[in-house]
Amino acid sequence: MSEQDLPTAEHQRPDGVDDATVEALGKLSEALEVVEDARGHLYGFHRLTGTADLALGEAVDLLRKAGHDEVADRLQTELVGRNVVEGRWTFQIVEDYDDSYYSTFKRLEADARDRLVQGRRHLYEAEMKEARRTHGRRHHEATPRDGGPQAR
Repeated sequence: MSEQDLPTAEHQRPDGVDDATVEALGKLSEALEVVEDARGHLYGFHRLTGTADLALGEAVDLLRKAGHDEVADRLQTELVGRNVVEGRWTFQIVEDYDDSYYSTFKRLEADARDRLVQGRRHLYEAEMKEARRTHGRRHHEATPRDGGPQAR
């Protein structure tokens, strides 16, 4: 195999790193990916809830215009702008998640990589790619040819 057909250094395990460490960091990376996905869903929840509240406000206005003031008043006072959990709108939930759980997870995952594999990311996946690709075949290259940051 030629040097051109190898992964870049940042996707090769440092000397002395064993399989168990690469596997454990791969599982940690997998967990972080799930947290990233959950964070995306939380932001989706935030946006959908905000959109619903704005539509609710429009419904209240339309009910008033249609002469249903009592129904509109009840919706306005009990639901428009209501906290979704005790004391919090969704932006506050997102901020709490980001500032506590998410940022701590990101920091500790990066620290584990820094301590164990010189900060290298996705070593487990990089080694899986090496094992699964057909070496020397077009569209199975180790690195991109586009001159980007992962190209040789």
